[in-house]
Amino acid sequence: MLKSLLQAVSPGGASGRLSVLVFHRVLAQPDPLFPEAIDAARFDAICGWTRSWFSVLPLDEAARRLHGHSLPVRALSITFDDGYADNHDVALPILARHGLPATFFIATGFLDGGRMWNDTLVEAVRGTALTSLDLRDLLGSDEPVHTLDTNAARRSAIDSIIRKTMYLGPGRREAVVQDIAARCGAPLPTDLMMDSEQVRALHSAGMQIGAHTLSHPILAGLDAAAAAKEMAGSRDCLESMLGERVGLFAYPSGKPGRDYTAQNVEIARDLGFDAAVSTAWGAANPSTDPLQIPRFTPWDRSRLR
Repeated sequence: MLKSLLQAVSPGGASGRLSVLVFHRVLAQPDPLFPEAIDAARFDAICGWTRSWFSVLPLDEAARRLHGHSLPVRALSITFDDGYADNHDVALPILARHGLPATFFIATGFLDGGRMWNDTLVEAVRGTALTSLDLRDLLGSDEPVHTLDTNAARRSAIDSIIRKTMYLGPGRREAVVQDIAARCGAPLPTDLMMDSEQVRALHSAGMQIGAHTLSHPILAGLDAAAAAKEMAGSRDCLESMLGERVGLFAYPSGKPGRDYTAQNVEIARDLGFDAAVSTAWGAANPSTDPLQIPRFTPWDRSRLR
């Protein structure tokens, strides 16, 4: 019955609809600081349901067939953003066991020992010995003085700090993040992101690799030249690493109008990308711009949801 329902809302052919799932991390074990985060057991269940219910296609093939009116019914693609090491270590074996293809979008500036700005904040607050954190001088007088006596309090502080720093200009954001990390005084990991060999191993295992900029900026906040440098630089790095053309791109953060603009879409077009994905919620149909394919994350825990 469920397959029949899915077939009705996700037909193939000329009326085809493409669903695209987006993941970031797949943790080996649950994280008490982020209990909603997807771990290995839950990802294994999602992959089992996905294989049973959907026609899972590589993203490039799915995008071509969507606009060529030849999608199968219940078409779906799986994607990952950013380039976390657990994509290789945890997610890849599960995908392989279920025989599922996926596309991994890599922010190449963080490979080989780098760390994304938000993870610097997360790990600084997670590991600090401080019992409170006052950032009003950095983030404004409306920022509360954060207590850090429980996991829930640390999580609340992390969420608040990330909201306040996300849309700062790249230089200002980096300075603020480094200041907060210094105040927290916690040791920071250098192995959260993949190294180049792990990216190559994903590719060798049959997974697709796409570009996700160099440093994961909010593209809407950059001028055209800077945005093009970020987008082309990531692609060029991956092409050099893999020895083949990279035709897929994911906009960092990915909300249309807020995180990327029409100008960024035209840059992606000018750079020759075949398809690009956003984080606009929904499914694509044949009229969808191939450089703005929507995606969604399966946060819900039940089969029906």
